[in-house]
Amino acid sequence: MVLKKSLFAKLLVGMLLAAVVPFAISNLIFYKVASDSVGSQVIALNQKTMDIGMDNMIRYLDNLNKLSVGFYNDKTLMSYLRTRESPPDQMLYITNQITTLFNNDSEIKAVRYVSATSGQTYMKSNSSLLELSLQLSPSEIPKREGENWDITRGYEVMMLANERVLALHKPLVDYPRTDVLGLVSLFVGPSEISRLIRPLSDAEAGEAVFLYIHKQSQLLYASSSELAVEFDEPQSGPEYWGSRGYANGKLDGRKGVFVYVQDRYLDLPLALVKFVPAAVINESANRTLNFTLVLQLITLFFVIVFASFLSYRTIAPIKRLLRSIVHLELGDFRVRQTSGRTDEIGVLEQRFQNMVGRLDDLINREYRSRYELTTARLKMLQAQINPHFLYNTLQSIGTLALRHRAAEVSDKIAELGAIMRYSMDIKTETVRLQKEIEHIEHYLSLQTGRFKNKLSYTLSCPNEALSISVPKMILQPLVENSIIHGIEKGKGAGTLHIGIELDRSLSIRVMDNGKGFDPEVLARIRKSYENRQLQGPDEGGIGLLNVLYRLNLHYGSGFEWDITSCPYEATVIMLRIPVGTGDEGGEQT
Repeated sequence: MVLKKSLFAKLLVGMLLAAVVPFAISNLIFYKVASDSVGSQVIALNQKTMDIGMDNMIRYLDNLNKLSVGFYNDKTLMSYLRTRESPPDQMLYITNQITTLFNNDSEIKAVRYVSATSGQTYMKSNSSLLELSLQLSPSEIPKREGENWDITRGYEVMMLANERVLALHKPLVDYPRTDVLGLVSLFVGPSEISRLIRPLSDAEAGEAVFLYIHKQSQLLYASSSELAVEFDEPQSGPEYWGSRGYANGKLDGRKGVFVYVQDRYLDLPLALVKFVPAAVINESANRTLNFTLVLQLITLFFVIVFASFLSYRTIAPIKRLLRSIVHLELGDFRVRQTSGRTDEIGVLEQRFQNMVGRLDDLINREYRSRYELTTARLKMLQAQINPHFLYNTLQSIGTLALRHRAAEVSDKIAELGAIMRYSMDIKTETVRLQKEIEHIEHYLSLQTGRFKNKLSYTLSCPNEALSISVPKMILQPLVENSIIHGIEKGKGAGTLHIGIELDRSLSIRVMDNGKGFDPEVLARIRKSYENRQLQGPDEGGIGLLNVLYRLNLHYGSGFEWDITSCPYEATVIMLRIPVGTGDEGGEQT
C-alpha cells in the first residue's frame, strides 16, 4: 500500500533495487572468481617457496657428494686402497680416515667402505647393531666404472632404527683407469633434511610437506606421520606429473591441493610435494572477500544515503506543490517561495506560483469591484439624507438647549454633529490619524454618557504618529464592536483601551475586558477573511471583517492583524500597518 500511494517510496525502492541487486550478483561472481584467483595465487606462492626448498636440498646433496669423494684428495690413502694386502698400519690409517669422514657431519649415522681388492670392510657408526645391519658383500661391488651400476643404486632410502635415512653409495674408481677400488657409503639421518624442508609448511594450519626420490617415488621425508594420500582423478598421480603443478586430492580425509615441484640432482629425480588444505585457500579467499565486502558495504551505505537524498530532493518540490494546491482549494493564496531550482520541477514550481499570483490578482480585482459596488450603495443611502440639513438641524437643537441652560445636552449634540459630518463625508477616503482619533473621542464621549459610570476608556498615541495617513473609519468599527458585543453583551460594564505605537510600522491595539470571542467565532472570522467572504447587513455591516478587508486592499501583504481573547480579562484586536514615505500628509479624496 505504501508503494502505491508514495512516489518517494517507489523512487527510493527502485533506486535501491538498482544498486542492491547488481551488488549481490557481483558479490556472488566475485566470490567464485576470488576463490579461483586466490587459489592460483596460493599455489604459485607455495611453488616459489618450494623452489627455494628444492635448491637448498640440491645444495645439501651436493655437499654430501663432495664428502663421499674426499678420499681422492689423500694420496697415501689411495695408495693403501690399491694394495691387496692389508698390513695393520694400513688398516689403522684407513680406519682413521673413515672416522674422520664420520665426524665431519653430525647427521652422518654411519660411514662404510668395502674394499673390492682385499674384501675388507671398514665401518664407523654410533651403534654396533647398526653396523651389523649395514654389512655388504664385496661381490655386490662393480668391477669397472659404470658396470651394473646406476643412480638407483647410488641413492636409496633405508629404515634404520625406525628412522628413514638416506644411503649414498659412491664407487671409488682408480683414475685414470676404470677399475673400482671399493664402495664408499654414507648413511645420513633426516634432521638436516627436516631443517631444510619443514619450514615450507605450517603444521598448525594442517599443511604437510614430503620429499621423494627416484621415479618410484621413494619417500625420504614427511612432515606428517600419516600418509593416507588420495587423488581426485586417476591421472593425477606422481607418474603423470610434470616439472611443477598441482593436483586436487585428500590427505587423511581432508580435502586440499597437492602442490609439487620436481627437479634433478645429477641423474637423481627429486620431488618436493606440499599439501595445502582447502580450508587455508578458502580462508585466504574469505579474507579477501570480507575486506572487499566491507568496502562495498561502505559504498552501498553512501549509495543508499545518496539515493535517499536524491529521492527527497526530487519529491520535496512535488509535495510542496500538493500542499499549495490544498491551500489554494481552501482559498489561501499565500504560496511559499520556490526553491530556486532551474530544472523541470523548478520551472513547474515557478509557473505554478505565477499562476496563483495572477489568480489572486483576478480575485482581488473582482473583490474590489464588489466592495466598490457595496460602498457605492452605502453612499447612495447616505446621500438620501441631506448632510447639511441634518447638521443644521442638530445645530438648531443645540442652540435651543443653551437657551434652556442645558450645556451638557448642547455639547453632546455638537459631538453627534461632528460624528455625522465625519462619517457622511463620502468624498474623503484617507485621513490623518489625528482626525480618526478625534472622531473616536467624540464617539466614546457619547458612549460614556450613555453608559454613565459603567464604561471607562483610555487612549494613547505618540505625537509623531498623528500625521500618518490611514484609511478613514478604521477605529470606530473596532471600538463599537468592543462596546456592543464585548461589554454591553457581557457584564454591562467594562474598560476600553486604545493603544497606538509607532516603530517600523504603525501598531493599533483595541483592548477590552468584556465577553470576548469564542474559539469557534475566531475560527470563523479567520476562515471568512481567508475566503474573502463579505458580511451582510445582518452580520454587522461594515464591521470588523470589512475593516480588515479594506486595510488588506489598501496595504496588500504588508498588512498584518491578530485577535487574542481571554473572556472578561483581555480581548485584544491588533492591527499592524506598514509605514512609508507617502503615509504622511493630508487627506485623499
